[in-house]
Amino acid sequence: MSRIITNVSSQIAQRISGQQNRGLQTSLERLSTGLAINRGSDNPAGLIASENLRSEKTQISAAIGNAERAEQVVNIAEGGLAEVSTLLNELQGLVGEAANDSGLSLEEKEANQQQIDQILQTIDRISETTSFQGTQLLNGGFEFQASSVHANVSDFQINAAKVEHGGSVSVEAIVTGSAQHAGLFLSAGAAALDLTDASSKFTFEVAGVDGTREFSFASGTTLNAVRDTINNFTSVTGVSAAVSGTGVVLKSTEFGSQQFVSVNVSSVGGQAGAVHNLSSTDEDVAATAGATAFSSVAAPIRDEGQDVTAIINGITARGNGKVASVNTDALAIELELTTAASQAAASFTALSVADSGAKFNIGADVNLTNKIALGLPSVASRHLGNGSTGFLDSLGGAGANNVVDGNVGQAQKVVDKAINQISSLRGRLGSVQNNVIGSTIRSLGVALENTSAAESSIRETDFAQETANLTRQQILVAASNNVLSISNSLPQSVLGLLG
Repeated sequence: MSRIITNVSSQIAQRISGQQNRGLQTSLERLSTGLAINRGSDNPAGLIASENLRSEKTQISAAIGNAERAEQVVNIAEGGLAEVSTLLNELQGLVGEAANDSGLSLEEKEANQQQIDQILQTIDRISETTSFQGTQLLNGGFEFQASSVHANVSDFQINAAKVEHGGSVSVEAIVTGSAQHAGLFLSAGAAALDLTDASSKFTFEVAGVDGTREFSFASGTTLNAVRDTINNFTSVTGVSAAVSGTGVVLKSTEFGSQQFVSVNVSSVGGQAGAVHNLSSTDEDVAATAGATAFSSVAAPIRDEGQDVTAIINGITARGNGKVASVNTDALAIELELTTAASQAAASFTALSVADSGAKFNIGADVNLTNKIALGLPSVASRHLGNGSTGFLDSLGGAGANNVVDGNVGQAQKVVDKAINQISSLRGRLGSVQNNVIGSTIRSLGVALENTSAAESSIRETDFAQETANLTRQQILVAASNNVLSISNSLPQSVLGLLG
């Protein structure tokens, strides 16, 4: 080089030295921050991906917190229900003891009634005081609110429902098959029994879901007397009797496939007649075919009931007597139909469910899919039981089912119903806690791990790689600085030409 105004070599060395210094600064920044992407210019596409993943991590973390909070709420509610269950079992014992009427003095009965009153008061107190951060859980505040209940529905229980915020969902029911009693028809051909002679007996055994009883009648006994005798033991057999024409209709007290009626004639005594099935269209009359003469009965003749079949909101319902129920992610409901509605094919809007219940969002996205809503009914004594059996507060001192002078047998039925309601509620909450909330927490935990790993691989510094880059940049910076020094000294060689 023989020019000194423009030192091209020095300019090249300066440019390269600047590049190497910037590379060294980038390596130092990545190693000091631990991040491979500190600004958009580092990796525009990577920045977009990592920010989206970071947002997903925040959503998932919040969802895990929500699910854990929901589990805590359910735990507290279940704890209150467990104590109510214990009190109901104690109540059951007191009612059973009161049934020993002649073995208890009036003072003992009154002492038992005092205990019952205290138990009812405690149940009411648990209903009012079981809370989470001041929010009452078991006082009915989180029970699903229903409106426009159709006359075909005698009772209902909404266990879960997903409803858009501020909206409502209609429950559409289609009855496709009727509920039936189990039943048989004993045709005698006259209004009274007509046996061979005065010493002859017409003996048969009646069996139902509750037990069996053998009956024996003499000649001349009216069908009304036969009916009354059988009905005296309805609580023993679960079978009731009614006179229809010249025969006696035997029917299970309840509807459904779990019910049955069985008749076994052990002594005919010369009585004419037969055992018929009931008509499929009228439960109070005999079928026109398929009769078995009393004299030909060699084994028990049995008939079973039938559950209602229905479709609820497009889902085939499970029938249990007159109750049709569905249990899906969107709707879990039990509809008890009236007797007439359960025996006639029809389509109707059963009721409308409002946006209510105990609501939780346990997913990363706030939408209906990730929403769960639980129905937590009141467990106060005035709400445990039902209209047909009676409510638990009827066992109080002034109630019809008190143990001093009330109906103790009915009291036991009320307590049985209350125990069933509480245990069913506890089982439902336990299922949600284990199969919905627990599974969701575990699934979200895995999703958080995988999302964090993906975000880390994009955004965070690989120290092994960046340390190698740092060493390389240090060497290149040193070399470029050395070259720059040489380039700056080259113009001095021109002075040699000047002698």
